Amino acid sequence: MNNRVLVLMVVMLVALAAGCNRNEAANANATAANATTTAAPDNSEITTSVDANGARTETRTFKNNPRISKVVVTTRDGRRTVRATSPSGEEREVKTDANVLEATGDRVAAAAGFVADKGEDVGDKTVSGAKKVGSEAADKAEDVGDKAVSGAKKVGDKTVSGAKKVGSETKKAVKKVIP
Repeated sequence: MNNRVLVLMVVMLVALAAGCNRNEAANANATAANATTTAAPDNSEITTSVDANGARTETRTFKNNPRISKVVVTTRDGRRTVRATSPSGEEREVKTDANVLEATGDRVAAAAGFVADKGEDVGDKTVSGAKKVGSEAADKAEDVGDKAVSGAKKVGDKTVSGAKKVGSETKKAVKKVIP
């Protein structure tokens, strides 16, 4: 008799599991049928769906952002949760009051704590360093130019002074020779 009870229990569990799977599949199909997709800013799109239990899910997918691939906003029983996913698949909860469905991808990524690629930072620092070096070189060139002008004026003054002296001496010599 124990075997019959055991077989009966196994059959009932299989039937229950099959019923649950059908219900989940029906919910998934109903959700997919209710989904709408719209274009969004920052080269992204938003898919909105509501499941059979009334939970609203808004998924914003970024097409080519290097820091974030998608953000999912779920509203269930008046509670809102926001989860962001990086291009590598890392998922994080986002704690922000900003509207992540309209914000830029970089702002959403920053709110999720996904940092910018170090290559971008290096490029920015290289440009900044090049500007600083260029500015300093221009300042030095200006200083050298000022000193060259100053030096030329000095040489010119000495030349004029020397020429006057030579002229004066020549005049005295001529007066001695021609009284």
